[in-house]
Amino acid sequence: MGSPGRDGELRRTFPAFAARASEADAFAETWWGNAWVTALEEGALDAARLARGRAYAGHGYVDAITVTPGLVLAYVHGSRPRPYRVQVRVRTLSDGDWDRFLDAAAERPGHIAALLDKEMPRSLAECGVALLPGPGELEPHCSCPDSGHPCKHAAALCYQTARLLDEDPFVLLLLRGRGERELLDALSRRNATRAARAAQEQEPAPLPGVRAGDVIARRALPPLPAPLPPSAHPEQPPTYPGAPGGPDPFALDQLATDAAARAHALLTTGCDPFAELTLWQDAVRLAAARPGSGLTAATRALYSSLASATGRTPADLARAVAAWRQGGFEALRVLEEPWDPPAGRFDRARPLLLAADLPAFRPWRNHLTHPRGHAQLRLGHNGLWYAYESEPGHDDWWPRGTPDLDPVGALTGLGAPGDL
Repeated sequence: MGSPGRDGELRRTFPAFAARASEADAFAETWWGNAWVTALEEGALDAARLARGRAYAGHGYVDAITVTPGLVLAYVHGSRPRPYRVQVRVRTLSDGDWDRFLDAAAERPGHIAALLDKEMPRSLAECGVALLPGPGELEPHCSCPDSGHPCKHAAALCYQTARLLDEDPFVLLLLRGRGERELLDALSRRNATRAARAAQEQEPAPLPGVRAGDVIARRALPPLPAPLPPSAHPEQPPTYPGAPGGPDPFALDQLATDAAARAHALLTTGCDPFAELTLWQDAVRLAAARPGSGLTAATRALYSSLASATGRTPADLARAVAAWRQGGFEALRVLEEPWDPPAGRFDRARPLLLAADLPAFRPWRNHLTHPRGHAQLRLGHNGLWYAYESEPGHDDWWPRGTPDLDPVGALTGLGAPGDL
């Protein structure tokens, strides 16, 4: 498999599912997961291959699954020692289809709340845009010699994909072409526009409280009104207009959004999850919260300002943001703090890599580096393995993929053993 793109927003890798305790249970529990299974089964040409695919999925033969726009990919174990490379393609939506979907989602506040709770309302999925595939729309491809449609390996991947959709409907939206952060940003903009339009069309509601004159006229103060319950999610700040000589509206929006999220956490949990971060770590967190990875004009300005404030370069910040998106604070420690792990997990990693048909990786402190120098594993203090990638012949390592307890699993997002 080729190297993954640098934009993790459009590439998600999920660890392999464990074997199921009972084969009698349905693979999907939600209505949209079952719709995916129905599209698979009604488009299949051989029920026997489907049954074998269900058994393969139930036994845990499907390795880590990578989802990108229009494509699901995984390696599936079969009768031969080396697993087969399986992919299932679906059609991505056009820009016009996405506009209709976003308008339908923003029209009812319950739609956005349901998506944030990892639910897919039927009314949203049936808004005139074909989100869920129909019979024959799934296009399987497998490296095995079986010409069935689908073969048992592709069927196994499809059944496991239904379980992914159960857990997170944003996986379905990513398959159709757009990532979670891009969709939520677009929905926030539409909500802000609708709210501004509604505010112009109605008189402001009276604020709860007691008139000052009434308080002065009495000798006994009335009881204070009960506090309002906290909202389920932090609200989006208003859009700040730019003015000559005034503050940067993008910076104001960044600070207001972050302050709202931290205030909501303090209100609902009593603690600030980022209070102990250093200036550099907090700068990395703020940059990682913005899509774009420093590529757009707005995020280039943000990266430049944060890098200057912390005494680093924008390239240092971009690499640190990639680590933060890989695994948060722990992944940033792995990027910046080499350490000497005790005997045990680190020593067992090299035999596991050799058993997976990989060459002997070179050890240094908590690093294991491919002999040709383009793939690397780093062991974190939390016991997870973090994958890195560099151009061959260059010592320029960038975080890639998803952390994993298994060193071979951590390399899954970088390519097949033969490619490494």
